[in-house]
Amino acid sequence: MFIQILMLVLFFGVMIGVGIYCRRTAKDVNGFVLGGRSVGPWLTAFAYGTSYFSAVIFVGYAGQFGYKYGVAATWIGLGNAFIGSMLAWRILGRRTRIMTQHLNSATMPEFFGERFKSKPLKIAASFIVFVFMIPYTASLYNGLSRLFGMAFDIDYTVCIIIMAILTAVYVIVGGYMATAVNDFIQGIIMLFGIVTIILAVLNTKGGFMAALDGMANVQDASTTTPGVFASFFGPDPLNLLGVVILTSLGTWGLPQMVQKFYAIKSEKAITKGTIISTLFAIVVAGGCYFLGGFGRLFSDKIDVVDGKIVYDSIVPSMLSDLSPVLIGLTVILVLSASMSTLSSLVMTSSSTLTIDVIKGNVVKKMDEKKQVLCIRALIVVFIAISVIIAIVQYKSTVTFIAQLMGVSWGAMAGAFLAPFLYGLYWKRTNKYGCMASFIFGAGFMLFNMFWKESLPEILQSPINAGAFVMIAGLIIVPVVSLLTKKPDEKIVEEVFSCYDKKVEVEVTQSLEK
Repeated sequence: MFIQILMLVLFFGVMIGVGIYCRRTAKDVNGFVLGGRSVGPWLTAFAYGTSYFSAVIFVGYAGQFGYKYGVAATWIGLGNAFIGSMLAWRILGRRTRIMTQHLNSATMPEFFGERFKSKPLKIAASFIVFVFMIPYTASLYNGLSRLFGMAFDIDYTVCIIIMAILTAVYVIVGGYMATAVNDFIQGIIMLFGIVTIILAVLNTKGGFMAALDGMANVQDASTTTPGVFASFFGPDPLNLLGVVILTSLGTWGLPQMVQKFYAIKSEKAITKGTIISTLFAIVVAGGCYFLGGFGRLFSDKIDVVDGKIVYDSIVPSMLSDLSPVLIGLTVILVLSASMSTLSSLVMTSSSTLTIDVIKGNVVKKMDEKKQVLCIRALIVVFIAISVIIAIVQYKSTVTFIAQLMGVSWGAMAGAFLAPFLYGLYWKRTNKYGCMASFIFGAGFMLFNMFWKESLPEILQSPINAGAFVMIAGLIIVPVVSLLTKKPDEKIVEEVFSCYDKKVEVEVTQSLEK
């Protein structure tokens, strides 16, 4: 216990120290929200990865999907690496960085407002972020309760409040740069931790080959195929594909992920960041789902309530027999994943509400100092609300909150992915196609939450519904854009002029004709 507590104290001390060290970069809006657009490839890549993978992935998704699909759940992690990381960086990174600087936009709603010259779009996007970001933020605490209970026997409410306060301190003091530096440190912990934990857990079952043999012999009433949980595609490839699409393609439309590209330093940094981010995701995401794929070997320890598996108990059950040092490492790993994602979410929420709603609407004249002060105040508000929601859900049987958490990812990605992607590449994209995507994406996910029984069975799952709205948006935006009024040609040409600037380079950097 002493070793575990000492590890936690050191971890928290470093986080606060980084926040204080980075305070000088957080004096204006550009510095506080984007780190002065001068963040290097390593920090940006790790910030992207640690914002992507939280306790929801490590404890919740890895346990749930690993139990459902067996070792084939590893495909989800690989999809996260190659679709959610590598392709996202290749397709979105450079053009996002160039156009957002050209439009002087610091948030995703501000991008929509400036790209399509539409204030209603900016307000609508801000509203979607506000509605769906808070429950998503609250869900980050869920994976911590069982791990803290197993390691320290500390009340869940106490660990939520401690984590929230410490995250708030370093984000408020140091802004985006403190978040990026801490994400880098937390990312290193996640890389080292997941590899160590996988080796330790498999060792308790006799090693990798023995564990794989055990999975091949698992029998389940849901399938008659022998060895299916150790097979290449698992027992349900179609629904597995839905999970891969939602958790991988979804990052292309999530504000807290895309805004990482706003802050990166240069094009060279984007190229390097693509490689780093992809490798990080292969190890962390691939490792998490690979580990969860062996969950059925621990069926005797998994909690069952009213005949139903408690998926959040699967991964903690797999770790319960490890040494105190490894359990302490696991707790810090999950804390790292949760705190990095929490800091990214509250930064996105508070900056969006300040820049896109309050500035110019509620407060007509708002200078840089007032904006930064407002963002800091809203960080406190958003974290406090998320803490209250998490505690209420934990201590009651409120199911509405849990449902809203499940649809939040799909709603934001379904609303934003298509118009953001087309807005970067296609000049014919207009505000009507963008608004249609907003309405369909958010609206369909809300319908899924309240009236899912009216939908076809395959779309009743929030996972499949989220994948559906993202793909549907890619069709809706171009169709509506082509059927409605063409955008002003002069405005569009001015927006895309940022891609046509001529630059001079040294011969060593470019081959002569």
